[in-house]
Order: sequence, then structure tokens, then C-alpha cells
Amino acid sequence: MSLTTRLLTYRHPDKTLLFEGLNLTLNSGEKAALVGNNGTGKSTLLQLLAGKLLPSAGQIMATEKPWFVPQHLGQYDSLTVAQVLGVDQKLRSIRAILSGETDPQFFTDLADDWEIEEAVSTALSNWDLAHITVDQRLDELSGGQKTKVFLAGISLHKPGIILLDEPSNHLDVGSREQLYEVIKSSTATLLVVSHDRTLLNLLTTTLELSERGLTVFGGNFDFYREQKNGQVGALQAQLDEQSKTLKQSQQKARDMVEQRQKKEANGRVVGQSQSLPRIIAGGRKSKAEQSTANLLNTHSEKVAGIAENIRQIRSQIQSYHVLKIDIGASTLHRGKMLIDAEQLSFGYGNTPLWKPLTFQIRSGDRIRIEGDNGAGKTTLLRLLTGKLEPVQGTIQRASFTYLYLDQDYTLIDPNRTVYEQVEHFNSRHLPEHEVKSLLIYSKFGRDLFDRKCSGLSGGEKMKLALCCLSVSNHTPDMLILDEPTNNLDGQSLDVFTASVKNFNGTLLVISHDSYFIQQVGIDSRIRVA
Repeated sequence: MSLTTRLLTYRHPDKTLLFEGLNLTLNSGEKAALVGNNGTGKSTLLQLLAGKLLPSAGQIMATEKPWFVPQHLGQYDSLTVAQVLGVDQKLRSIRAILSGETDPQFFTDLADDWEIEEAVSTALSNWDLAHITVDQRLDELSGGQKTKVFLAGISLHKPGIILLDEPSNHLDVGSREQLYEVIKSSTATLLVVSHDRTLLNLLTTTLELSERGLTVFGGNFDFYREQKNGQVGALQAQLDEQSKTLKQSQQKARDMVEQRQKKEANGRVVGQSQSLPRIIAGGRKSKAEQSTANLLNTHSEKVAGIAENIRQIRSQIQSYHVLKIDIGASTLHRGKMLIDAEQLSFGYGNTPLWKPLTFQIRSGDRIRIEGDNGAGKTTLLRLLTGKLEPVQGTIQRASFTYLYLDQDYTLIDPNRTVYEQVEHFNSRHLPEHEVKSLLIYSKFGRDLFDRKCSGLSGGEKMKLALCCLSVSNHTPDMLILDEPTNNLDGQSLDVFTASVKNFNGTLLVISHDSYFIQQVGIDSRIRVA
């Protein structure tokens, strides 16, 4: 099953160009990763290929309708599990038929798929979702459970083309391993957007989406990174060589001017001694001055060309680097008791989400909160921050400040523009040009300053949140992260990981990203089960 685009172009509703003239060919059975910096349009491209958006120009040709697993799941909250799986009509029909209805339309809709109920039940059970019903709405499920409903559609429908947008974002460790096996064993044509390095290395082709369009790298993600690192080295060598050439050209131009001035001065002396007629002497002087001007113009053009090359090379090198964030240092002494919980539990109705928990959190602790999808990890964070109160047990909180970066980026006001959002947190009173320089360095071009935050990608929202932190003089005592790496591109993930690693305050983190957890130095765990 193949997938092809020709001269594909997309503009945002405000007419801002996202990408233009993209040509893509995925052959039957090809497994490809789509990578690139946040905001380049990876998720948008997948939505176009899935038919969720219409292109501004160009063509999309697919041998069948792709099965799409989206990154952002909130927009599906009003749908039932059956509707997400695309089987609601068949299930309605078979129920009606079994209850004695004889309307021919029911038989037409069912299309002889008499095993549909068993097939749906098996697909959900394969992803540990046997306890949910097909009539449940998605807003009743956790993020991981929602993702697994979409993934269950793969075994249910056995599509020939599969589009996955950050499929491992909300999955626990066991479910991630199951996803890896699905990808390895699949014979379908796959296109995957992900930050998960383990997943990316299972894919045999890497496509990079950038301002320059789509570039094909014939290998997995590790191969791609090697190639990119080599490009950076080559660009740096070009920059050094061009800078050297620029200095030499500038010096040569100065030397030529000095030599010409000396020659002209000598010519004037000779002319005077030979008592040349004034008109001849003036003509020679004019000719010499014109010759000097021509030489200077030639060298000026050469110098300007070299300077433009340097600017372009520097711009390309900068595209490989992203904002470095210093989260700051907590002023609390290490070991101070911040949270003391005893037999803590929470639930809805008479059903507790987890067994009672007893633990302490002290200043400087670096704690990972673990648990399966739907176990209540995010709920526990809301208890720790006082947004919820326990239904069982006690929790005592000392006075401390915290920064909570949640999965929905509630720090970001969707009604503000990008610039307004950062300026709102600018308690350091940085001047406007510094705030805008920070945004540009963070890959927010000037054309994005006035864009509403509601139109940003998940990765862009995370980077904007980090910009807000960098312009604020608020240094948190505790950093609370709920799946923080879900939407960051590879470069941003490296920078964010280093920033969290260097943070000296208390760290609470929910993350299924084993690489991130290993790097940030977790020293204890709270298991929710």
C-alpha cells in the first residue's frame, strides 16, 4: 500500500504559510519516521495525509484510507469507543438484528460482519482494555487508555497504511513494548512522528521536515543523527573557511586602496614636474580615480557575497541548536520536609484509585511517580499540590513554591499571542528587544509573535512555557513534570533534559521515557497501583 504527495502546500487559517511544495513517496511496506523541529508541521502533515485537514494546494494519493492515531486526543472526548474505532454503526445494526429488527438497512450496514462484537472485544483486550465498554466516552479514560483505543483499531481493521503521531506519549512501559512489537511485526506502510528514540530506531527510513522541505535519510534515527552531526561539522568548517576568506578579502581591498593612493600621489608629483597641460593631468587623475572606484566596487561585491554566505551558514548552524534554559536554584535547605502523606488515597464514589500510600518528600528529592495507564498518577500530583483533597488518609504540606508543567500546558493561555504570553511572565522586566530575541532563539520567528497560542503545536507550547520560565524571576522550590517530553523534538529534548538534570530543587516527574528518567538522576520512586 503506497502513499504519495505532489507539491503539497498548507497555509494556516490566518493564511500563514506552513510548508510548500512537499513531495513524498512511501512504498508499500516502507516504515518511515518523520522528524524535524517543533512547529515545522509534522502533525499537520499527518492530519493532511489522514484526511483530517484539507491542503491549500497539491495532491495526496493513497491506495487506501490510512488508519490514524492522533497526538492530541482531547478533541475526541465526546466520542464513544465504538465511534473512535469506526464500528458504532455495525454494532448498532447487529444489536438491532439480534433484538428482532428486520429493516434491510441494518443488514446492509453490518455487511455480513457477524463477528464484529467479538473482534472489538479481542482488539481492546489485547491492549488491556477489557474492562471498558464500547459505549464509554473517551473523556472517561486516561490519556494512555485513549491512545490504546486508537491502537486497538490497528488489529481490528488491519489497515495497509498507518499514520502514528507520537503514539508512545501516554503509554506505560509495558504498553510501549507492545507498541514496539506491533511496529516490528507490521507489514503495513508506516509513517510515524515520535520523540521516542527506541521507536524511531525501529524504522528504516527517516524523513526530515524543515523550512527547506522534506529530506530523505536512508536509515534509522541513529543514522540520521550521525548524518546531521556530520553536517554541522561540515558547516562549521565552511564557516571557518569563509570567515578566513572574508578577512583576507577585506585586507586585500585595504592594501589595494593604499597602493592606488600612493600611485596616484606619485603620478601627481610626476605630472607637476613634467609640467603637463592641466587638461591632460586632469584626465589622467579622473581615469585613475575611476579605476580605483571600479576595483573597490568589485571587491565590495566580493566581500558582500562572502558575508552573505557566512550569514546563511550561521543560520543553518543555528537551526541545529535550541534554547538553553536555566531553571534556577531553590533557596530551601536540602532535606527540609515539604510533604508528609500517610495512608493517602483518592477515588470517585466508593472505588479508590490506588492502595493507600505513605511517603515523605523532602527538599532536593528527585522522585519518579510510577503506575500503569489509568492508575491515577496525575491525580496524585493534584493531591500533592492541593488542587484535590484526599478521601482517605492525611497530607501535610509545608510552604514551598512549585512550577507545574502538565500535559495540557495550562500555563499557556490560548487567547494570548506568543509575545503576550512571554511578556505576561516577564517579571524581570526585560526590554522588548530581549524578549523577542529570546523567542527567535527558541525558534519562534517574527511571523509567530502575533499568533494565538491556541494555534501552537504541543512542542511549541512546551518551549514557550520554558521561555516564560526564563523571563521570570520566580525560581521554584519544586519542579513538577507530567509527561514533559511528549511533544519535544530531539534537539529540544536534549536541552530540556540537561536543564532538568541541572536543577538543584525538588523534582517530581511522571514519565514513561526511560532515556529521560535515566538522564535526570531519579533517586526514589512512588508507585501508584
